[in-house]
Amino acid sequence: MDPKAVKSDLVLILDFGSQYTHLITRRIRFLSIFSLCISGTSPLSSIISLNPKVVILSGGPHSVHSDDSPSFADGFVEWALSNGVFVLGICYGLQLIVQRLGGEVRVGEKQEYGRMEIEVEKSCGIFGGKRVGDRQVVWMSHGDEAATLPNGFEVVARSQQGAVAAVEDRERRFYGLQYHPEVTHSPKGMETLRYFLFDVCGVNAGWKMEDVMDEEIKVINDMVKPDDHVICALSGGVDSTVAATLVHKAIGDRLHCVFVDNGLLRYKERERVMETVERDLHLPVTCVDATDQFLSKLKGVVDPEMKRKIIGKEFICIFDAFAQELEHKLGKKPAFLVQGTLYPDVIESCPPPGSGRTHSHTIKSHHNVGGLPKDMKLKLIEPLKLLFKDEVRQLGRILRVPEPFLKRHPFPGPGLAVRVLGDVTESNALDILRQVDEIFIQSIKDAGIYDSIWQAFAVFLPIKSVGVQGDQRTHSHVVALRAVTSQDGMTAD
Repeated sequence: MDPKAVKSDLVLILDFGSQYTHLITRRIRFLSIFSLCISGTSPLSSIISLNPKVVILSGGPHSVHSDDSPSFADGFVEWALSNGVFVLGICYGLQLIVQRLGGEVRVGEKQEYGRMEIEVEKSCGIFGGKRVGDRQVVWMSHGDEAATLPNGFEVVARSQQGAVAAVEDRERRFYGLQYHPEVTHSPKGMETLRYFLFDVCGVNAGWKMEDVMDEEIKVINDMVKPDDHVICALSGGVDSTVAATLVHKAIGDRLHCVFVDNGLLRYKERERVMETVERDLHLPVTCVDATDQFLSKLKGVVDPEMKRKIIGKEFICIFDAFAQELEHKLGKKPAFLVQGTLYPDVIESCPPPGSGRTHSHTIKSHHNVGGLPKDMKLKLIEPLKLLFKDEVRQLGRILRVPEPFLKRHPFPGPGLAVRVLGDVTESNALDILRQVDEIFIQSIKDAGIYDSIWQAFAVFLPIKSVGVQGDQRTHSHVVALRAVTSQDGMTAD
């Protein structure tokens, strides 16, 4: 997807490492505004090439006083001023604005963490929809605070402890919030972001899934030549199903789906997926049974990161072999591999597209992103890599993917390998986990709460415990059950 082709003004997030940064992206997209996140230290040329109407500087764990504290590129302020770009700093971003524009930031006498009440001092700019004296609860997370503001700036809100909570220079279009409006712990945060983007900045909201679909089909057709063939790694989950349906819509039967049974699937997953894909989606799919291949490589492996990388490598080996078989059949080897990589996968595994971010820690290596071998012979097509899970479901509905597919809970690419804490080949762990998971999920469905839960699953623990079965005392394996709710897969309760 080319950001320049989107019919919405772009709100660009410069990421300085906050754990909440990507919630900003998600909240803005919720307003039908296109938003991307790149490294806060990206070259100015990268920012200019994206042509944003608004730039938001995220929070971060650093202090502006540290020698190695990250900052936006030289020339950023001058570029924003000369092009009429609106700039909003959040938490560390506010402090960065204050410091770089000539003000003073110092360690706060009373550092603020958690819920805090703020009071509006001026009804203008970002709080133009409020009255002086209005109060609201917000989420604070800062040790430093703005002590002296740059020329042209004024305080528009303070915390109950007297610290600066919001500043602005309306003439130069620079604004700052010391708190995090993107988190749910700031109940009126979305209202503030909405007012700022629409009423202050005049952003055009044109981010629609129909446009995303049309643009992705165009990108796929531009990438895949008329005589090229494409392999799709189809798992039967939401992401790969929507990705396969989208690519099939673009290139038709030149798409060849492959479903790999790696021995790490849920109860009767292979039979259920193959039946539904062929009956409802009418996608050309070949099933490959690679159970022995995967389990033999995983024998004795307990580290989850190692499991992910082994599984990712084996998947690619299978896809390469499948491509060779197709070459003999078609007379032309497929050149591309489709994967259902999502934005959270990219975020968790490595820096977002075009970034090079170094300010926050890698959460995990994703099998679609961080576990692929460097010598992979197939080029990737990842049509969903800038979308969140709920956006993928919206796209799937437009593509008329059956609702049961779209409502399926997320399932990890490495399968049950990362839900067995230990060696997956020992203690009959996989069979036990499959049965427990099936019973757990069915119970949730029977209770009528499956659709209100983001993800429910069982985990096989590397311990045994004492229990009673019938009239017998037993000492056997322990399985943990977990269910969480979420809107976007970035935070959960």
